[in-house]
This record gives sequence, C-alpha cells and structure tokens, in this order.
Amino acid sequence: MLEKPLNARQSAILQMIEQNGTATIDELEASFDVTPQTLRRDLNILADARMIQRFHGGASSTNSTTNLPYQDRQIRNLKEKEAIAREIAANIPDHSSLFINIGTTTEAVARALMNHRGLQVVTNNLHVASQMSQKEDFRVIVTSGEVRAKDGGIVGEATMDFVKQFRLDFGIIGISAIDEDGMLLDFDYREVKVAQAIIDHSRSVLLAADHSKFGRRAMVQLGTITQANAFFTDKTPNTTITQLMAEHDVQLQICRV
Repeated sequence: MLEKPLNARQSAILQMIEQNGTATIDELEASFDVTPQTLRRDLNILADARMIQRFHGGASSTNSTTNLPYQDRQIRNLKEKEAIAREIAANIPDHSSLFINIGTTTEAVARALMNHRGLQVVTNNLHVASQMSQKEDFRVIVTSGEVRAKDGGIVGEATMDFVKQFRLDFGIIGISAIDEDGMLLDFDYREVKVAQAIIDHSRSVLLAADHSKFGRRAMVQLGTITQANAFFTDKTPNTTITQLMAEHDVQLQICRV
C-alpha cells in the first residue's frame, strides 16, 4: 500500500513502464533529471505498492495478459533489434535451412539475411515471408494456420502440425518475456505451441531478445533459456540467467549497438 500519493515523477515513471512494458534505470535517467539512486527509490515505492515488478537494473509492468501493440513493438528498441539481427545473420551460413517465428526482432533478422544466398525458410510470420520471398534464390514456405490480424502471425494446431514435418538447421526464436529465473514467456498459448515445435525440430536454436524482455511478465510458459543453443541480446542478463546458461553450454552473444 502507498503511504502517500505518488509525486509527478513517480506517476510519469509508472506511465512510461505501463506504455513500454519495461524500463531500465539507464532509460529512466535519459528521461528524468535525477540520480539513479532517486530512480531506484521511486521504483521501489511503485513495486511495494504492487504497481510494477522490479528486476535487476529496472522494472516491468505487472500486466501479464496483453502484449504491446504491434506498431509500438516495431519501433521500440529498433537499434538494439537491428544489432541482434546483424549478429545472428553473421552466424547463418549461405544455403542453410531455418525456421523464423513471430516477432519484430525476428523480422529484423529476416531483413539482415537478405544478402545471404540460397536460404530455405519456413515461417509462421507473414511479414518475414513477404520480405524474404523477394529474393529469387530463397525458398520461402509459409505455414498453414490462422492469421492474426494484429501482427501477421500464423498460429494454431494446423501451424504446429505443419512445423513438425520439418527438421531444419536453425530455429530463430523471438520471445516476449524472460523471467528472472530464465523462463521464457509469451502472451498467446497458440503461438507458444508453435514456438515449442520449432525448438523441437531445429538442430540449433538461436534465441533473440533485447534487454527490455528481461524481467518482463507474460502469462504463458514457453520453456527455458537452457533450450537455446545461443542467446543473442544487447545487454548482459542477471547472474542467475548467466550461470544457468553456463551450466547448460548456452552461448551468450552480446550485440553492441
């Protein structure tokens, strides 16, 4: 419970976190002319009132049921997503086969792969399919299933069954949230089922997520970060996650903007 009403800065911080899903201390410093210590106190006050969820270096919204609008996700942390995409693309050889799932980060990966040759791609993301089908030497296969109007993602039992027909070199997986214990989370159980099938049918799983996904809440459990072969991100995650990755030989690739 709040001991006293929020001040103007605390209200603005709360609004920023609710709009963006998460905010780090660094991001808050860029928006508010106060010290990191003051910002940490503000976050602790909001967390004690159960208005936000604290994580190391920042905080996330307590909304675990609804993702941000697609248009907002397209522009949020775009430079970070592009840096991650470039690094993933550098690890994909020409003439590889790969799954690419739903997400604005995986769409950035698709754009970064356009200079490759001879890729074979299976995707449940219409934006990825539209981008990559422009290359004549790429073979792009779109899964069956129901198309979500909000973001062009294809989901459902038919999508999952379609994915299970393949065994590909790489599975490129985007994710909405990574809990502090390394659990991978998302908002749509149908999308999660497809992502799980992609993981199971990929020889190598490349997880792509910028730092805003750390400590974020979402209601559906996809799996754990230990199921990835490599994790591409722009900032180092917390000690629990890095130790867990080291124990399971998951490569951590920090992609500098």
